[in-house]
Amino acid sequence: MPEAAVTEAPAGIVGCCPGPAADWCWLASAVEMAVQVSSFWPSASSPSAQRWPGYPKVATRTPGAGTESVRVARDFTATTLQRWGVGGRGEDIVVVVSELLTNALRHPVPGPGPGWPRWPVRLGLLQPGPWVLCAISDPSDEVPVPRDPGWCGESGRGLHVVASLCDEWGCTDPGPMGKVVWAMFATSQSW
Repeated sequence: MPEAAVTEAPAGIVGCCPGPAADWCWLASAVEMAVQVSSFWPSASSPSAQRWPGYPKVATRTPGAGTESVRVARDFTATTLQRWGVGGRGEDIVVVVSELLTNALRHPVPGPGPGWPRWPVRLGLLQPGPWVLCAISDPSDEVPVPRDPGWCGESGRGLHVVASLCDEWGCTDPGPMGKVVWAMFATSQSW
């Protein structure tokens, strides 16, 4: 059965340590990359970060590999965003989570062998202020690359959808535990 974990206000994310935070430490590489490339990621000293008490909020889920995984992940994402009061971009975030998770499940890892599986496919949502980062980790070494789907192609449009709906997206370099594909969204809050 898929696991779900929600941590409302972790002390920090970069430089994670063992303990309750272990459920979301895998997000650290995506956060580090988003901080480097994003023009709107909040720093701890920025005035906008100071106006958002109780951040960052984190929610994680291990959706499993079954046929219902994508639906479960969409429902989990929509419910989490509603609980956090994220307005405006919630539907975009749900679609992007669906696309990224579908890619992770569709492009399987190599067959059984030493060290496989390295880790399960995971979904993470992080809200460090008026932004949401969604991330999907998977054990594959294959980095997602947008491609031309052609006029009659039945696949190949997912990353174009992701790029058109989010503000920024990227993929961490594959390592011994795979990779993390992430997308950032500026959001509005409904308080």
